[in-house]
Amino acid sequence: MTEHTPQPLAFGDLQGCRTPFQRLLKQLSPSDDTPLWFAGDLVNRGPESLATLRDVVGFGKRVVAVLGNHDLHLLAASAGIRRTKNSDTLDDILAAPDAADLIEWVRQRPFAHFENDMLMVHAGVLPQWDVSLTLELADELQRALRAPTWTETLKDLYGNEPRRWSPDLKRADRMRVAFNAFTRIRFCTPDGAMEFAANGGPDSAPQGYVPWFDAPGRQTEHVNVVFGHWAALGLLMRDNLIGLDSGCVWGNRLSAVRLAANPAERTVAQVDCAECN
Repeated sequence: MTEHTPQPLAFGDLQGCRTPFQRLLKQLSPSDDTPLWFAGDLVNRGPESLATLRDVVGFGKRVVAVLGNHDLHLLAASAGIRRTKNSDTLDDILAAPDAADLIEWVRQRPFAHFENDMLMVHAGVLPQWDVSLTLELADELQRALRAPTWTETLKDLYGNEPRRWSPDLKRADRMRVAFNAFTRIRFCTPDGAMEFAANGGPDSAPQGYVPWFDAPGRQTEHVNVVFGHWAALGLLMRDNLIGLDSGCVWGNRLSAVRLAANPAERTVAQVDCAECN
């Protein structure tokens, strides 16, 4: 980012809540060259998944959107790997005349993005991972998901085991651990064993577990980590940590943060999402 490029605006999980998103954009009035970062889960559960996805795609190359679990659920449903649930709002996308183009766009998104000391992922990273390893694992997943055999890859990525990182893991297990950390993690043990059932606030951690970002010695604590996924956490602003999911799809708020390098210069904008619940 040069001195003439506006600071990115990072948005929390949209999940198909187009009306609040449009209202937040109007409030922010970003210039046409402002980078727009999205922390994953562009679609699903909200009432306008198709229109929301088209809106984001329409912003073109200034969009940086990492893959969230709901975005991957869309890919899995499109490939017949997973069935849609009653609570899903993906049918309009799957039946749209431009469905193939939209699915292909989603499939090309990254699992992690690092720029100007800002690391964005959807859910989190394991404490043993530094930025270099995080990006290496994300790249491995991205290349596999962009390959012609992507449906078989995605099918194999679903599952809870193994729950713990080891540099000695075989490729399939390594990719599943990375997949789950990037898109599902909330709590882990201090040594990085993931837990997938609890989804309450930080004080609801199961015994022996901590929020992933509070694991002692976390190797990414010296860069700025931007993430979503954790609605019960709400907007979280620390000097080196920005949690953006403030529960819009649950009728709470949609948040955006201007990603200034200096924490004191970061600004927050929010809108209510009552109509999205």
